[in-house]
Amino acid sequence: MTYVIALPCVDIKDRACVDECPVDCIYEGNRMLYINPEECVDCGACEPVCPVEAIYYEDDVPAEYSEYLDINAAFFDKLGTPGGAAKLGVIDDDHPTVAALPPQGE
Repeated sequence: MTYVIALPCVDIKDRACVDECPVDCIYEGNRMLYINPEECVDCGACEPVCPVEAIYYEDDVPAEYSEYLDINAAFFDKLGTPGGAAKLGVIDDDHPTVAALPPQGE
């Protein structure tokens, strides 16, 4: 099980969750943040600090955001499990679904 970041994060990327994560498993793409399911330890520290309520426990993802389970996992298909987001900085990429979205939050 893991936590998942969904649509409300797109184009917001507040990063409060990144600061709170004890295992550095939240990676930053161009338009949103992604939780690496292989590195997440399910501590839940990220969820309450998200100001836009974009983070959900895997079993609690609302139906309208269910595709974000696959979106978060697929973001790491090429990237793998680097063992920490801080050393990579912003990754010049996004899942194709996220990249194709119109601007959010405006």
